[in-house]
Amino acid sequence: MIKIKDTPLSEISLRRYEKPSKLSDRELVKKFCLSIGLLQPGDSRDVIVDIMEVMLRAKQEKKHLSSEELTSRVLDSRKKYKLPLNGVANSNVRRQLRRLRDLFLAEKIKNSYRITEHDALHTSFSERTEKFLLLSILERVKEYAKALDERYK
Repeated sequence: MIKIKDTPLSEISLRRYEKPSKLSDRELVKKFCLSIGLLQPGDSRDVIVDIMEVMLRAKQEKKHLSSEELTSRVLDSRKKYKLPLNGVANSNVRRQLRRLRDLFLAEKIKNSYRITEHDALHTSFSERTEKFLLLSILERVKEYAKALDERYK
């Protein structure tokens, strides 16, 4: 019997929340991160929210940021909101950037990062995350469903 690994090739968690209205900038970013599985409900380790917000602000200026610049801006952001500085190590920031890249929301160019092609987040999500990642995951789930149908006729 062939041994199959339980490690997913790719994954995405989606959650539906109320419509966005009357939220602060940070709360809006947090809901987006929760909606696409970058953050778990009730998770106190929410540095991804600050990273995303910093990246969005850099997008407005059409700037690319190194991981060190990002870390520095994230520290400033967390101080501004009077949040604990847990999880703001450069290594963790790079790990979170990898997660954003895995969802096609950020890209690395040489040694700097930006929101993919400085596109609108809606566009990046629709054209990349939804059409490539989500579609391929759904197709694979359908393949498993067909295999089960064949096996358990």
